[in-house]
Amino acid sequence: MKKFFNEFKEFAVKGNMIDMAVGIIVGGAFTALVTSIVNNLVMPLVGILIGVDFSSWEIALPRLYGDKDPGTLGIGAFINSVISFLIIALIVFLFVRGMNKLRNKHSEPPPAPQAPEPSAEEKLLREIRDILKERK
Repeated sequence: MKKFFNEFKEFAVKGNMIDMAVGIIVGGAFTALVTSIVNNLVMPLVGILIGVDFSSWEIALPRLYGDKDPGTLGIGAFINSVISFLIIALIVFLFVRGMNKLRNKHSEPPPAPQAPEPSAEEKLLREIRDILKERK
């Protein structure tokens, strides 16, 4: 049993596990932020631009086998969810793209130094070498 707890302790305190926990917490906060942006800022603007409120669109289903209340398909809520998903995906894409640009800007290797221009002596020695090759 002691071995089991030691293995669990080793697993739980590894750097990867802590990094993952921090990522999940930050991801949850980021999700709340993006959802708030979409629901409170973007979707009202989309509603104004389109001029249609999808949330009230429903399709009544026929009564089956003596049901008291017919069911409904919330097609409008589904359309709102699709639009929200596309907007959230766009916001996350732009965020990740910006982060990648920042990361790449800082991690670019410095440009390779150019070879220095050969000196006059090196040029002369190359000419002599080429002349000797031609004579053979």
